[in-house]
Amino acid sequence: MPRDYKHRKVKKKQPTPGWIWGLGGLTIGLAVALAVHLQGERQLRRPVEPVANTAAIPSSARDDAELAEQEDEGSRFDFYEMLPRFEVVIPESESEVTGGGAETEPVSRSGTYVLQAGSFRNFADADRMKAQLALQGLQSQIQNVTIDDRRWHRVRLGPYNDLKELQRIRRRLREADIDVLVLRVGD
Repeated sequence: MPRDYKHRKVKKKQPTPGWIWGLGGLTIGLAVALAVHLQGERQLRRPVEPVANTAAIPSSARDDAELAEQEDEGSRFDFYEMLPRFEVVIPESESEVTGGGAETEPVSRSGTYVLQAGSFRNFADADRMKAQLALQGLQSQIQNVTIDDRRWHRVRLGPYNDLKELQRIRRRLREADIDVLVLRVGD
């Protein structure tokens, strides 16, 4: 006798319960979190070598840094002793800051100087300042630094060894209403 397949009851497959999907997702999430945590610990254990932009530092200052590094090899926190030897801020006079029309105070101590035209959080702002300096006919570079887990982009000109050239560029920037910070590099 022929079978009637039209009215046959089809056994439906039972859907996977939601709690199983939730447990599976939680397991995968915990596995990823554990992997990220272990990767972070591995990076913390690895000693970090500081990357210095040695192109902007004169060779005598690099030699001094290497000597200081060799002398203080046993000391872990030698940053505070080394920093004053490399960078000194030359303050501007009050009349210059307010734009009183006075001539810029000349730097009289010989050495190597760098002019900092700004320090910006956004690279686009630093690039804009670099372009503004290029319109003045001055070549600058952007130095990337990380301070307290924040990335800063410094726009710097130099280094300059000739004090007359330094004063000429400072005057030129003052006329263009670009404030700069004069930094003495090295001894």
